[in-house]
Amino acid sequence: MPHTETPGTEAVPATRMRWWTELPLILLVYACYSAGRLVVRGDVSDAVDHGLAILRIEKALHLNAEHPLNRLFTREPWLGVPADFWYASLHYLVTPVVLVWLFRSRAVHYRAARTWLMTSTFIGLIGFTLLPTCPPRLLDASHGFVDTMAYYSAWGWWGGEASAPRGLGGMTNQYAAMPSLHVGWALWCGVVLWKYGRGRWARAAAVIYPLVTTIVVMGTANHYFLDALAGAAVMGAGLLLAPHVMRYADLVKARFRTGATAAPAVPPATDATIVSAGCHTSAGERIPRQRHPESRYGPGAEPGASPSDAGEEAPAPAR
Repeated sequence: MPHTETPGTEAVPATRMRWWTELPLILLVYACYSAGRLVVRGDVSDAVDHGLAILRIEKALHLNAEHPLNRLFTREPWLGVPADFWYASLHYLVTPVVLVWLFRSRAVHYRAARTWLMTSTFIGLIGFTLLPTCPPRLLDASHGFVDTMAYYSAWGWWGGEASAPRGLGGMTNQYAAMPSLHVGWALWCGVVLWKYGRGRWARAAAVIYPLVTTIVVMGTANHYFLDALAGAAVMGAGLLLAPHVMRYADLVKARFRTGATAAPAVPPATDATIVSAGCHTSAGERIPRQRHPESRYGPGAEPGASPSDAGEEAPAPAR
């Protein structure tokens, strides 16, 4: 008995990921991320109120680790300067490197990890929109924080406005602090390296990178501890939603492909002997039961035609 498959359950061959399709997609998502941070600035007074509220909650919960770390980084340049370089650079370097490594070496896991990262990033943009938050470094000096990026600006390319290069501070949203995607992206890198990396170095980097990033964002007064926790929570939400996002993307692709291939088919060429309603003609008939004159008088002959009109092969008439 031949095997038949239930419609809709046929195995779909895996589509190989191509770098020339992945690179524009990643650049598009990053552009949306950057534009979203820039456009959604929020009200400054609301951002300050949110920052102070977070600080009060942390003090009530005895989670205020920002002050001692910030004082340490300000007092010790050998800690503060590397921390500023870490904050200004690695967020934009390590994540793409891990993506490329995953694409080239662990391609079977790439799509799920990439979807997780992108989904979490868009959730973070929602957080920036709904809860603009003033970072500790922008609070009034009476709250005891020092902006180490501005304090050590002579050591690097950044100015006094976040990690933006000098003169480009207006191109960033300094109140996009909740959640901390520095911590979120670092956590993503750590999980990917832990799951798919090989050797002790990969496991060590998987732990050290997100841990040090969390310390750096607080010590440089760019984020509160609750910002870091929110960044981890955003990555958790993205991890849960990623399978649903991939499933929806697959459905959209399937419908698009079906629509592209569902153009009306041209009927195959039919036999010239079929006239209509399935009727067939025999040789020499144009319509059923009505013979063409040629079939009675021979090819090329017509009633009343002279012998010469019948063609060279026609027999001469008897005399």
